[in-house]
Amino acid sequence: MDQLLVALDVENGARALELAAAVRGIAGGIKIGSRLFTSEGPSIVRALADKGDRVFLDLKFHDIPNTVAQAVSAATSLGVWMLNVHASGGGPMMQAALEAAGETADREKRQRPLVIAVTVLTSMNGATMAEAGVAGSVLEQVARLARLTKAAGLDGVVASPQETALIRQACGPDFAIVTPGIRGGAALTSGKDDQERTMTAPEAIAAGASYIVVGRPIIAASDPRAAAEQIAAGF
Repeated sequence: MDQLLVALDVENGARALELAAAVRGIAGGIKIGSRLFTSEGPSIVRALADKGDRVFLDLKFHDIPNTVAQAVSAATSLGVWMLNVHASGGGPMMQAALEAAGETADREKRQRPLVIAVTVLTSMNGATMAEAGVAGSVLEQVARLARLTKAAGLDGVVASPQETALIRQACGPDFAIVTPGIRGGAALTSGKDDQERTMTAPEAIAAGASYIVVGRPIIAASDPRAAAEQIAAGF
């Protein structure tokens, strides 16, 4: 099921490789985030990419344009399928990321990774946004950053499933929307954990998500492959 991305938020490479093997052929891709990348480094990305897995490198780059461009170039060389930056870094930063991905891919004769941008973290709500000095509602900020991302030429955004319909309306049918915050429903654990804005997997797909990211409900299951199969069957 190409729309299901499994988040390998685990402590070491051995466990990550084991889980990737378990869901291979069911999941459409593997997400590597800060925890696994910090403990294992680029080698785990290369190992999975070399096995043919579509790797979403979820490091949320956010820095001055030149620094982000260099990081994106390095990620492209690893063979990632998708990577992300923070939309709040602004248009010039996002454009630098996209250009770096394209230039590196052309130079190395590989496919350019999808470059997407994080809008508002799914752990945030109106109160935490206000604490950070952001005026307006979560919906307003997500829509603003999604439009900025599209204007910069990027392929899509990361956003809560609750904002998917709004983004789809604002940015059109070809704009990729990647949604974490998937909870509840078959094979999924109950409760929000640190996620504030959630939906079930079928609800997120129905709302217009291009991809859904599922971590704990699969990787913490006694049978991760069966859990992934149950989730994919619900679409």
